[in-house]
Amino acid sequence: MKVKVIPVLEDNYMYLVIEEHTREAVAVDVAVAKRLLEIVGREGVSLTAVLTTHHHWDHAHGNEELTQLQPGLVVMGADERISALTRKLVHGEELQFGAIHVRCLLTPGHTSGHMSYFLWEDECLDPPALFSGDALSVAGCSWHLEGSTQQMYQSLAETLGTLPPLTKVFCGHEHTLSNLEFAYKVEPCSDHVKAKLSWARKRDEDDIPTVPSTLGEEFLYNPFLRVGEEPVQEFTGRTAPAEVLEVLCEERAAFQQAAEPLQLQAPALFALQWGLLGKPEQK
Repeated sequence: MKVKVIPVLEDNYMYLVIEEHTREAVAVDVAVAKRLLEIVGREGVSLTAVLTTHHHWDHAHGNEELTQLQPGLVVMGADERISALTRKLVHGEELQFGAIHVRCLLTPGHTSGHMSYFLWEDECLDPPALFSGDALSVAGCSWHLEGSTQQMYQSLAETLGTLPPLTKVFCGHEHTLSNLEFAYKVEPCSDHVKAKLSWARKRDEDDIPTVPSTLGEEFLYNPFLRVGEEPVQEFTGRTAPAEVLEVLCEERAAFQQAAEPLQLQAPALFALQWGLLGKPEQK
C-alpha cells in the first residue's frame, strides 16, 4: 500500500492510496478533480473509488467533476450531503480493494456524518493507515459543528484512540504548526510538545508536509487526546473528559483568532477555516 499526499487549496490534503500489486487506487477527499487525475496519470494507476470523510466543500468539491470525467466511479461516504455520493456507508462496514482492507469508522463531532477510514493489508509489515479527515489532525482536531462534545470525545478517545499506536494518521489539513503552538500553550513544560514544535517549524520553513504522524505520537503531544492528563486538566480547570475537551476547543478558537493577522479575522474567513461555511454555489 502506497499513499500519495496531495496538497490542494490553501491547506487541504487529498490522498491517493495505491494497491501496488493490482495498480488500482482509491482516492480520499477529492477537493480538486483535475489535480487528482494528474497524479493518477503520473502514477500509472487505475482509479476505482473515492472515499469521502465528510460533506464540506473542501473535502468533496471535486467529486462531481471527477465522476463526469470518469463515469461509473463509485463515491462513498456516510453522509447523503456528500457531492456525487453513490454508496452510503455505515459504521463498522468493511471494504476491500485488492489486498487493502478498509474499516469504516463513524466519527461524529465535526459533522454528524463524518467517517474516518482505517486501512491495512494482511501479512504486511507496514503499519496501518488512518484517514481521519477533520476528526483528528496532527496535534489537534476540528471544532464540533454538528455534534456534542461528548460525541466528539467518543470519536477521538474510543473510536480512533483505541486503534494500534503505530497507525499512521493522514489528516485533512496542514494545521500542524498552529496546533502545536496551541499545544505548547496548554503544556509549556512538555518535552514532547517542544520537540515536535521545533520539528514542525523546520518543515514549515522547508514547505514540507507534516503528515503522517502516528497515533502513538499523538497521545504524547495532542492535547485533544490528552484530556485525562493532569497538565491539560489544570489548563482547562475541568476534570470530566468531555468538559476538558469543550474548554480546549474554545481556547483553541480564541488562540487562532488572536494569532491571525487582523485582516484575516473577518468572520467569513474564520468561519471558512473552521468549516462553518458549506460548499459555495456553482455558477
